[in-house]
Amino acid sequence: MTAALLNPLVTRLSPPPIPAVQAWGKDYNGSFGPLIDLSQAVPGYPPHPDMLRWLGEAASSLAYTNYGAIEGEADLREAYAAHVCELYRANISGANIHVTSGCNQAFICAVMAVAKAGDTVLMTDPFYFNHETTLSMLGIKTGLVECGAAKGFVPTVEAVEEALTPGVRALALVTPNNPTGAIYPPAQLQAIFDVCRKNAIWLILDETYRDFLPSDFGVPHGLLSEENWQDHLIQLYSFSKSFCIPGHRLGALTAGENVVEEIAKIMDNLQICAPRAAQGAVARALPALAEWRAGNRLEIEARAQALSENMTDLGGWRLEALGAYFAFVRHPFEDRASAEVAEHLAKEAGILSVPGEYFGAGQKQFLRFAFANANAGTIRQLRGRMLDLKL
Repeated sequence: MTAALLNPLVTRLSPPPIPAVQAWGKDYNGSFGPLIDLSQAVPGYPPHPDMLRWLGEAASSLAYTNYGAIEGEADLREAYAAHVCELYRANISGANIHVTSGCNQAFICAVMAVAKAGDTVLMTDPFYFNHETTLSMLGIKTGLVECGAAKGFVPTVEAVEEALTPGVRALALVTPNNPTGAIYPPAQLQAIFDVCRKNAIWLILDETYRDFLPSDFGVPHGLLSEENWQDHLIQLYSFSKSFCIPGHRLGALTAGENVVEEIAKIMDNLQICAPRAAQGAVARALPALAEWRAGNRLEIEARAQALSENMTDLGGWRLEALGAYFAFVRHPFEDRASAEVAEHLAKEAGILSVPGEYFGAGQKQFLRFAFANANAGTIRQLRGRMLDLKL
């Protein structure tokens, strides 16, 4: 009776997937050694000591105990704008930045700004599950752009064009991708952005993991230098991974000033302002910890290399995509769904991973490994556990 009184757009959703996956690990008996958690994307190393000190100073300061500007602290907006200008060789200002409480909140703000219930937002298949559930809760329809293993899980222009239907308001992309790790080439992003402009829809580009692109990658893309980019592009980012502070919930949008103004209306009802102490600390850390962040990028590359070596000739297991924080792994049990394989892997081998079907019904042959959680030595322990797995 109670369920009938609740919002069906919420009740029809499955429970949050990460806690469900982590619950499987409670039944692991430890026979292979400690549990290896590759489920949730959390940094596998601590924040810089200066970051912790600045967080402490900000948290104990009276200056941050009251409400702050809805759009974010001015010093962080300006510092982040300068960072974006340098990284993308673009010309934007603090007025183009809106600070949010994490990147998931940035996504819901962006979607609410451009689409209403009954409209359609396109996502890739596979998709990031929090994006899909956000759209579902808002009553926004979801359209899928096919991104299979044969194409390296990178969307093609043709696939985007095929997915366009009346009522589409935006295309949401994640690069480097969650769940696959696939990195979208700049030229491909440019071509897709051109399709969005041609069809008068928005490109919502989530770049949470861009700080972990290969060290020789260069400029992630040139979209922010395009003329009138602000008419069709909203870029999302998270400070959580780069600064190892996911618990402080801090993200940002880069958009046209008019979009920032509209998002302020949404944020005023969601949270009023993002956590102020974290904003103050990150404003200091952005310029000061650049070298430390570059070192972390190299560490993540080493972990990716360790996983790549681990997956070579691994008894039918196949690494289909790898990049930034994630790997998309094809399991060898063709007649078993990924949820069954992931549960067995957790309980019998002590490896937590996320079933591919959580990222789309057609992904039952895959598991997502958030390899950045573990150091190279731990990653090398996967091989023996996975080779011995029987199902």
